[in-house]
Amino acid sequence: MNEKVLLIDDHTLFRAGLEDLLTRRGIRVVAAVGSGDEGLIAAANLAPDIVLLDMRMPQMDGLSVLRQLRKNSPDLRVVMLTTSSNENDLVEALRSGARGYLLKDIEPDDLVVALREIVAGKTVVAPELAPVLARVVQGGDARSNENKIPNPFSELTPREYEILTLLAEGQSNKVIARNLGISDGTVKLHVKAILRKLNVSSRITAAVMAVEHGIRVEAANADH
Repeated sequence: MNEKVLLIDDHTLFRAGLEDLLTRRGIRVVAAVGSGDEGLIAAANLAPDIVLLDMRMPQMDGLSVLRQLRKNSPDLRVVMLTTSSNENDLVEALRSGARGYLLKDIEPDDLVVALREIVAGKTVVAPELAPVLARVVQGGDARSNENKIPNPFSELTPREYEILTLLAEGQSNKVIARNLGISDGTVKLHVKAILRKLNVSSRITAAVMAVEHGIRVEAANADH
């Protein structure tokens, strides 16, 4: 494998160990940096073929770095290498253009195989997360048959729909209130109405439903 690899991870020991692991297996690591800002600079200067990117980093998180990398270089293969098995993280990473989503406890040889598959044009997701991905794909199928299947969100008002998209991003009531310029109490009332109309008992379930059905912030904003 002749491709150049860039590592972006804020954990120094993990970063150093991963660089050594890949180098021992004949993979060329052009840089290993500890922040999103450094990663963006390194990507611009070194033109890597693959970026291995951590999800949880201070200041600039992995999703923000991913989106900026893809904006700067649409053909760049970015692979999330993370401890997060969170459904929203997986879905948002793939939607934002990640070519892989792998967990940090992956066996070294399996990581090398995954990188080769990504170079060959495949999108690779950790086997443990396959059921999550399957649910998301089924949600996509439901969208393509929306005339046949009742839309569970059809009763939501535009404001409720907007708040649901923010719930799906994992935002708290306080953050939603600040973003929309309304009070915490108003957000709570809207969330209660959303749960009642979707016939679910928790905001987490509502958020998962939204993710599975492809609810996006852009779609909500298009109505305003």
